[in-house]
Amino acid sequence: MSKDAVLMLLAEEGIEFVDIRFTDPRGKLQHVTVVADLVDEDFLDEGFMFDGSSIAGWKSIEASDMKLMPDTDSIYIDPFYAEKTACLHCSVVEPDTGEAYERDPRGTAQKAEAYLKSTGIGDVAYMGPEAEFFLFDDVRYSNTINKVSYEVDATDASWNTDTEYEMGNMGHRPGVKGGYFPVNPIDESHDLRGEMLSTMKRLGMKVDKHHHEVGSCQHELGLIFGSLTEQADELQKYKYVIHNVAHAYGKSATFMPKPIAGDNGSGMHVNMSIWKDGKPVFAGDKYADLSQEALYFIGGILGHAKALNAFTNPATNSYKRLIPGFEAPVLRAYSARNRSGCVRIPWTESPKAKRVEARFPDPAANPYLCFAALLMAGLDGIKNKIDPGEAMDKNLYDLPAEELADIPTVCGSLREAMEELEADMDFLLAGDVFTKGQIEGYIELKMEEVETFEHTPHPVEFGMYYSC
Repeated sequence: MSKDAVLMLLAEEGIEFVDIRFTDPRGKLQHVTVVADLVDEDFLDEGFMFDGSSIAGWKSIEASDMKLMPDTDSIYIDPFYAEKTACLHCSVVEPDTGEAYERDPRGTAQKAEAYLKSTGIGDVAYMGPEAEFFLFDDVRYSNTINKVSYEVDATDASWNTDTEYEMGNMGHRPGVKGGYFPVNPIDESHDLRGEMLSTMKRLGMKVDKHHHEVGSCQHELGLIFGSLTEQADELQKYKYVIHNVAHAYGKSATFMPKPIAGDNGSGMHVNMSIWKDGKPVFAGDKYADLSQEALYFIGGILGHAKALNAFTNPATNSYKRLIPGFEAPVLRAYSARNRSGCVRIPWTESPKAKRVEARFPDPAANPYLCFAALLMAGLDGIKNKIDPGEAMDKNLYDLPAEELADIPTVCGSLREAMEELEADMDFLLAGDVFTKGQIEGYIELKMEEVETFEHTPHPVEFGMYYSC
């Protein structure tokens, strides 16, 4: 959308405010709200100055001036504010040079797209994320010097079959790992998900479905694929809509990968494909009708999987999901259809739909960094002709122990993921897509989380050790 078209939209819609939004290194959407009267052609050309020192992992206070540059193609009208507000996603630039700020996640995604074109391998990378989430009615937690605890509850949760309610207990609930796909009244959140999806449609988002997921209180909506940066923008809107529609219903939505024990965690499978000159690069005559480039792409993903974990699974909580069982893809193997490995090739009749699905990412990921890192790993696989080995067309969880021991796994902790990223970052530095300073700053930020987690007593430890 041109600058003139944006200004015309603001006038025709009677917009009172403009929300300029950006994403911090951890993946949280941030915003500044500007009176619409101040948004003119110069504003859209010159951007908006802000203090970057208040964003964790960015600049220090003595050099904190930064600039937000609005992307006019990203405009949409916020459905939740009382005053009519238009929203624009922004990239972050250095105010003195106008160059992209090296630690801006959105800028990294844009550089990854530019790097793809420079390689000649393709001209567009498509991403199709499938982000799962949980809905609760009550969430309480404490992290103080003498108390560490959490409790979640929901009327439709499997553990409430015998709870006494004032109006009675109707008894219709999915059991543990039993949420895929019974109809209402077992699936009591159908209308809530429907409103989430219809809200996304009103924002112009491309969506296709919604359903209850396997876990108790777990759900998923379907986003139709898009180009890398565009789809990262869409995933930020996806989270924003889900959080706010749930809030309006008196519920709390979380993209935390493993908020409850003993049931499935939330993943974010990422479907990926590369196109060149309007043709699918991944379609061919090799295994599962893939091209040789697609197999090398898989080789790159599997080969760099542990370093990728730093961006695809960036929470200490991520590794409570990445354990065998519960449909968690911990084994670095690939297969057509088979869901038990890290990479799956979904079945399709059309060469245009041929794609590769990374199954280990989770929705705690910063989408810009996650998608960019996955693309860079795959491109490294193509450039260096990394052989993914033989496909594993069987249930990997049923393998004998001696055979299972021969299959490498993803990381088992966030600390391990940071160590692997530090040791294996060169593929991300190609084309200056990521920078060493950016990665080192990211590792430092994440190690603060690791140390907080490792230094805090856990309630489980009281049960195991208090009376020792």
